[in-house]
Amino acid sequence: MRFRPLHHSLRERSPSPSKLAEEPERFSFNPPRACLGEGDRQPQAGGGGAARSFALLAALALSACGGHYRPVSDVPVRIGPPYKVRGVTYTPAAQPSYDMLGYASWYGSESGNRVANGEKFRPGWITGAHTTLPLPSYVEVTSLDTGRRILVRVNDRGPFVARGRILDLSRGAAELLGMRAKGQAAVRVRVADPSERDRAALRKGKPASVLDPVPPRVLEALRERFVRGVGAL
Repeated sequence: MRFRPLHHSLRERSPSPSKLAEEPERFSFNPPRACLGEGDRQPQAGGGGAARSFALLAALALSACGGHYRPVSDVPVRIGPPYKVRGVTYTPAAQPSYDMLGYASWYGSESGNRVANGEKFRPGWITGAHTTLPLPSYVEVTSLDTGRRILVRVNDRGPFVARGRILDLSRGAAELLGMRAKGQAAVRVRVADPSERDRAALRKGKPASVLDPVPPRVLEALRERFVRGVGAL
């Protein structure tokens, strides 16, 4: 796997309703949780253009509640235009040097629904949701509690709730990382370039190769940086 240094810059732009109408397939709004009515993925309606945008997003979300799924594949990679949820604009972009510290949580009640890239959500698979990374992407997730590292295939959008939460994991990924019972964990997330063997395993719902845990000295440095930049572990 190959990694690059830390990168923290994200551009922010607001999508226009005409842009969303022209390219609904590229719009990276997450359908599964919207179908189930979970508040963390609901766009906020306002007056005028905001209301029209909300209506369009609702239509797109409802159209994704059916049983038509895209095959699990790494091509094409979709980025999508900027989108807004709860007044916050998210700008998807290619981020090969993405390397961030934050909190990860997990979700698993949406079995059978579509994720943001059109695939079927399978809670036992090792997948995740991110607000701006291309879909699909592969990331290495490190637990700052234990130093355990896993590879995760990102095929969904979110989380949109608490500040500092940078990744939602499937139930299977949460179990593999050892944080399912806790519900939320401090993590390091960085874009990875795994081997085709590991990619194929994740596309079939199986874990990738086991990674060695982070050395104690590195883990301690990550924890100190987390406390300084994010908050309590």
